[in-house]
Amino acid sequence: MSSTLGQLIRYGIVGVLSNILAYLIYLGITASGIEPKLAMSFVYLLGIIQTFFLNKTWSFHFDGSTAPALIRYIVIYLLGYLINIFALFLLVDKLGFPHQWVMGGLILFMAIFFFVGQKYWAFRPSLAHQTGD
Repeated sequence: MSSTLGQLIRYGIVGVLSNILAYLIYLGITASGIEPKLAMSFVYLLGIIQTFFLNKTWSFHFDGSTAPALIRYIVIYLLGYLINIFALFLLVDKLGFPHQWVMGGLILFMAIFFFVGQKYWAFRPSLAHQTGD
């Protein structure tokens, strides 16, 4: 199995389980009356914390320095956060689509965005050799 395919499968397992949990938390929080963008912000923080170590060690087998990888990881997630906020603003607030469907679609889109960002920047193998522990 190719390295990228193996990474994608492991990343997918981490992502599917993490996103199911995050989406259920999101639905529970919004059902309790919390505004969708605030709820999404909370689940984002949980997602960053929950998936960093799993993706670093299991999905990408990155053995470089943790601190720089975490900074790159956070930058990727901050960009994703801005994309999510903008999409919710545009599609829910301005165009009136149901937030549940918009957030569900964003999960799929963002999975691709995050995989590419992690594979080719946050956990890129050449960075492990340059910044090894």
